[in-house]
Amino acid sequence: MQQVFNNIKGDRLIWAIAALLAIFSFLPVYSAASNLVNVGGGNTFSYFIKHFMHLFLGFSIMYGVHKVPYRYFRGLSMVMIPIVLVLLVVTILQGTTIEGANASRWIRIPFVNMSFQTSTLASVVLMVYVARYMSKIKDKEVSFKESILPLWVPVFLVLILILPSNFSTTALIFLMVVILVFLGGYPIQYLGIIIGIGIVSLLLFITVAKAFPDKMPNRIDTWMSRIENFSDGGDTEADYQIEKAKIAIASGELTGVGPGKSTQKNFLPQSSSDFIFAIIIEEYGLIGGFFLMILYMWLLFRIVIVAQKSDTIFGKLLVLGVGIPIVFQAMINMAVAVELFPVTGQTLPLISSGGTSIWMTCLAIGIILSVSAKREEIKDKESEEGIEDNPLEILSEAL
Repeated sequence: MQQVFNNIKGDRLIWAIAALLAIFSFLPVYSAASNLVNVGGGNTFSYFIKHFMHLFLGFSIMYGVHKVPYRYFRGLSMVMIPIVLVLLVVTILQGTTIEGANASRWIRIPFVNMSFQTSTLASVVLMVYVARYMSKIKDKEVSFKESILPLWVPVFLVLILILPSNFSTTALIFLMVVILVFLGGYPIQYLGIIIGIGIVSLLLFITVAKAFPDKMPNRIDTWMSRIENFSDGGDTEADYQIEKAKIAIASGELTGVGPGKSTQKNFLPQSSSDFIFAIIIEEYGLIGGFFLMILYMWLLFRIVIVAQKSDTIFGKLLVLGVGIPIVFQAMINMAVAVELFPVTGQTLPLISSGGTSIWMTCLAIGIILSVSAKREEIKDKESEEGIEDNPLEILSEAL
């Protein structure tokens, strides 16, 4: 174990934040597991062990990925894009429906009896792919037509395959891609065209899906009802989750009712995943909620620092591309719990139960740490060669 710690590279604060989030997750997940027991049977300790194994595998992924030189991710993204597209197609062909709505989000892994949400893998791979392309055309004159096939065709293929079953993930991926290409210097006029195409494509999909509901099972009615209920501001039967979440938050007050003493966990669906933030506030109060927010904001700060210190354009865009979605997803999850945003189904990274979410978050953090580790390697090499540091650079790094 000591050898493992000695071999850990990259930003130590990011390692510490990820570890704090993972450790903090155990008590809320164990507490909320009583709801899972009522629904699926078993006992709370078995769900605790399951969450521990998910985190253990996740941190193993993080450790293994951070040892890979980040330049290799450039080529791997090219290989993984077609694989991801095939996985998304296979997921759709499973044809899983719930009350007539398309719920094909998971694919079952053979022999190990585990399910895997392919859209989360697709989001990470796609962000790496976009970072690769934007670094390739940096400081070059590229026309809109030249960027359609290598950049936007893969993006829209992934989004189209995810959209029927998961609108919130589709919207989140599209927004993150838009932000990344903007940061990468993609012409704003071209970006406006892409946003327009995205909006028109969504409206066309909704029109076709509403016209042929039997031919194209989807969750459009669910999306629209969530948005309408959110905008109306009233609590209907469809707002059951939000109503229970608000009761949990109101019960928590400043310091909370105490670990494991939540009552709303027994009534709130998805209390260990989508709405775990409400249970955290109920048990740990506003203090616990603000503690989590500070950790995520701290993680965002360190992501920006790692990106700023990266030695290549690809490294900078790679860190921002896989790092910003983690924090953005966390903010959306918290906003949903306090009814600042419609219900989306986005989990709280490294806190919520669920293997795929944890593994892909750890994969993304591992990529960030790989970029950070390369910077450390360069600094160590410069020190060995006796290169003198600029005093201003030392001061800026200390700050």
